[in-house]
Amino acid sequence: MASSSYISLMDLASGDMFNSPQTPERISRVMTVPVDGGITDDGDFDSLSSECCEKTIIVANFLPLQAQKDIKSGEWLFSFDEDSLLLQMKDGFSSDTIVVYVGSLKVDVDSKEQDEVSKTLLEEFNCVPTFLPPDLQKKFYHGFCKQYLWPLFHYMLPMCADYSNRFDRLHWQAYLSANKIFADKIIEVTNPEKDYVWVHDYHLMALPTFLRKHFHRVKLGLFLHSPFPSSEIYRTLPVREEILKALLNADLIGFHTFDYARHFLTCCSRILGLDHESKRGHIGLDYFGRTVYMKILPVGIHMGQLQSSLNHPSSSTKVKEIVAKFNDKKIIIGVDDMDIFKGISLKVLAMEQLLQQHPELQGKVVLIQIVNPARSTGKDVQEAKREIYETTERINDVFGFPGYEPVVLIDRCVPFYEKAAYYACAECCIVNAVRDGMNLVPYKYIVCRQGTSRMDEALQIAPESPRTSMLVVSEFIGCSPSLSGAIRVNPWNIDAVADALNMAITMPGVEKQIRHEQHYRYVSSHDVGYWSQSFMQDLERACKEHYNRHCWGFGFGLSFRILSISPNFRKLSIDHIISVHRRTCRRAIFLDYDGTVVPHSSIIKSPGPEVILFMNSICSDPKNTVFIVSGRGKNSLSDWFAQCENLGIAAEHGYFIRWNRRSEWETFPIAIDFGWKRIAEPVMQLYTEATDGSFIESKESALVWHHQDADPDFGSSQAKELLDHLENVLANEPVVVKRGHQIVEGVTKGLVAKKVLSTMISNGEPPDFVLCVGDDRSDEDMFESISNTAYISSLPVSPEIFACTIGQKPSKARYYLDDTVDVLKLLSGLTGASSSTTSTSNTETEVSFESCA
Repeated sequence: MASSSYISLMDLASGDMFNSPQTPERISRVMTVPVDGGITDDGDFDSLSSECCEKTIIVANFLPLQAQKDIKSGEWLFSFDEDSLLLQMKDGFSSDTIVVYVGSLKVDVDSKEQDEVSKTLLEEFNCVPTFLPPDLQKKFYHGFCKQYLWPLFHYMLPMCADYSNRFDRLHWQAYLSANKIFADKIIEVTNPEKDYVWVHDYHLMALPTFLRKHFHRVKLGLFLHSPFPSSEIYRTLPVREEILKALLNADLIGFHTFDYARHFLTCCSRILGLDHESKRGHIGLDYFGRTVYMKILPVGIHMGQLQSSLNHPSSSTKVKEIVAKFNDKKIIIGVDDMDIFKGISLKVLAMEQLLQQHPELQGKVVLIQIVNPARSTGKDVQEAKREIYETTERINDVFGFPGYEPVVLIDRCVPFYEKAAYYACAECCIVNAVRDGMNLVPYKYIVCRQGTSRMDEALQIAPESPRTSMLVVSEFIGCSPSLSGAIRVNPWNIDAVADALNMAITMPGVEKQIRHEQHYRYVSSHDVGYWSQSFMQDLERACKEHYNRHCWGFGFGLSFRILSISPNFRKLSIDHIISVHRRTCRRAIFLDYDGTVVPHSSIIKSPGPEVILFMNSICSDPKNTVFIVSGRGKNSLSDWFAQCENLGIAAEHGYFIRWNRRSEWETFPIAIDFGWKRIAEPVMQLYTEATDGSFIESKESALVWHHQDADPDFGSSQAKELLDHLENVLANEPVVVKRGHQIVEGVTKGLVAKKVLSTMISNGEPPDFVLCVGDDRSDEDMFESISNTAYISSLPVSPEIFACTIGQKPSKARYYLDDTVDVLKLLSGLTGASSSTTSTSNTETEVSFESCA
């Protein structure tokens, strides 16, 4: 059965798909560096010449700006936020790249002032503000984003309404409205033929659909900075399909870790039934003819900013204060937002356990916990804060004494130069989050421990002295996989965290030095500039075929998507193929059965007399080698085509092959242990019992679970569940799980075509004409196999190749026929050509032989 991405165009829209208008070369609302006043009277942006207006549009929830209104003058004062990742990303762009930012301000601007503020931000900062109404901003950001999506993506389900918001349809509508406003602003400043758009984070996951609907070929990337949850969590989202489909309207989707990407791909498989594959190290997902690529690369830090902070005079002063205050005590540093997912209370409890298990450390080690202000409000945050304070107070009462507090809480907004001083003085850094998308604290700590000449002077250490650092990190944070020298812990296992802290502060200096050097090499070479440059390179690669393909938009609302088809894809001309057929001398013809020779809708599955007649006529030509290649069993096919003496049959997708009626069945020469059937069949039986209308077809080489007679929605859902189940239980078995009808098999049709063609070549009869016709995903293997360049290059003369699919849809075939009626017309034409060739060869055998030699 064809996947949902293989729907015929005729089912989607009427008219000629190839007449869709091209994107205009120039658009009136393209923003660039302002010239002669910047904004025109009608509100449109001036545009530079097409040669110099290529831009990168960076889109995020908030602009990288700080805004403050002067109380006396009433004027707005703006400045770049040097700590913003969006600003630091420019290090990875070429110097001639124009960067435009689209996002909201962190302050409310009166509607009367918005035009003037927009003009100022555009002219002075290349920023385009999206002014969301306060009520919309509250529902969008504080409602749907922070109180619903954020907890869900961090594996917290809204089980209790007191601690997290359940899904609210009004908040979801606000989320869509906000995303639409962002998209409208991008449309105003984007030339889709030249510009690249890079969208950031979970606040704007619906944006790709709105943008793609307006610009079919927009060059669009999206990076998700939060975790992407496992399918079991994500599937609880009531709008799960809408968000997945929106994300798939991007060209490149970025994740910090492979786990996050794997979860996303699993959701696409289980919810949308989409496959992915790896091509030359790049993971791609085929979506209606477009390949949506995945990018896996953790973000880095800005080395220059950190080193500047270390060289700041205030940092040196603070370092001296810290050294004087804590004397010879070993400092463990923690820096976290006030957030329920940061695991601060678990960290404090681990410190308590450390002091209980190692009394000799009392008075010698101190945990300094810097708590950044909370980014969201709610009862859960307040209770987390209360627990942290109560636990800290208890530990200090039990283990503290005059002049010594085991846990020091710094609960205020701490400037970075001060944090840098604490990092530089700390023997160990602990990040104990129970779930975090990335977390750059360990990277910053490593760079600060490397130090600078001014910091060395403040710490009174020699410039050539070895550098050390120790990290204890949660295995549930995004930066963990990149820190191979860190001690990874399960934050929920307080005993294990306490042991890790003890190991970190008692580890020999030489080992600390080795781990530090390893980490510093990675962090310094994979900085934020490297990250942004790498992402943009992959985005350029993902978009390079945009204007080489025909695009057709279809679908309503968030179900909108683009169908992308090669311009070489055309309807097969029967007159042309007959003409080629007549002038060739050795032909190989491969025909699928169901959906190609016989319609899927036909109640009678056996071939009609017309098909038998055509087959016999084509096979009577000695220059033709004809095969029916089907997933059906050998008994059915041999019975149905018993009258076709010279017809080759490949049954069960080629596991059994018979060259003609007189020959014996051959088994495909690969070693297969059918013991997997004993594992798979009970699993499939469970789904059969639970799905009315489904049944199992048992073949010698495969098990097939059919659900075409079941409820369409439930059957499709069960098929996805079964596929995931079988992939897990058969992971170590010599078998693959195929999509479509959920076929479990070890041979593909592509191997059949390869075997037949190889045999013809080895027998001294290399084909100069190859025709392959099929209708579903399994036939794509044949199309790819017959077009293989290695096979073609081994032939003395390149053959005429006709790979033909049924229906207009994304395919590896270059040609299509509309339906089985067209296939029968083709067979009728080949019948006439074969009859003519046969009669000619009977009277002019010698001439024919010489011309083919």
